[in-house]
Amino acid sequence: MRWLPSMTAFRGPGVWLWRWRRNPLRRRSDALEAWIVLAVWSVTVIGGVLAGLAAAHSVERGMNRERAEWRPVMALLTQDAPKSAAASAAGAERVWAKVRWTGTDGSSHAGRVRVAAGSATGTAVTVWTDRDGSLVTEPATASQAHVRAAMVGVLVGMGVATVPFVGGRMVRERLERRRMAQWDEAWARFGSTWGRMTG
Repeated sequence: MRWLPSMTAFRGPGVWLWRWRRNPLRRRSDALEAWIVLAVWSVTVIGGVLAGLAAAHSVERGMNRERAEWRPVMALLTQDAPKSAAASAAGAERVWAKVRWTGTDGSSHAGRVRVAAGSATGTAVTVWTDRDGSLVTEPATASQAHVRAAMVGVLVGMGVATVPFVGGRMVRERLERRRMAQWDEAWARFGSTWGRMTG
């Protein structure tokens, strides 16, 4: 095991760039692999970052538009909300019930929303509607939109970066198999003359 120190010394900082240097042992496939690695990492990093930023910007812009366009409207229950045996004394549990509200254009709308369990008919509740008067969920706050956009951006960026990374790995494995086959072929030719050279 006395060769270990020499191997450690051999793997110095300059060895990692041997495919880029002029070297009589460097083959065309080695240079090709170096360019493939460079291209794959460039596309993986730059493509992943750009895709993630674009996705995050799109999501945040959409949530900002929802926050600007969606409006709270006062609605009235048209039926008693169901009571729940599991409801707490503070009425924290929420159930579905029918409500009716008037849109900004004066038209009447009806729908189902979640309200406190046991609420009586005529109870006023706040609902959110879009520009067409349809029911929507409460829009995300600016901080919530920022967090959600960041999460989507990270997921999209990682997904986009995975494609060139996996593709590059597949190409490198194919080059490795080809290189091993070339080594086997060269060794088979050399092995037939080994006895004569050492005899």
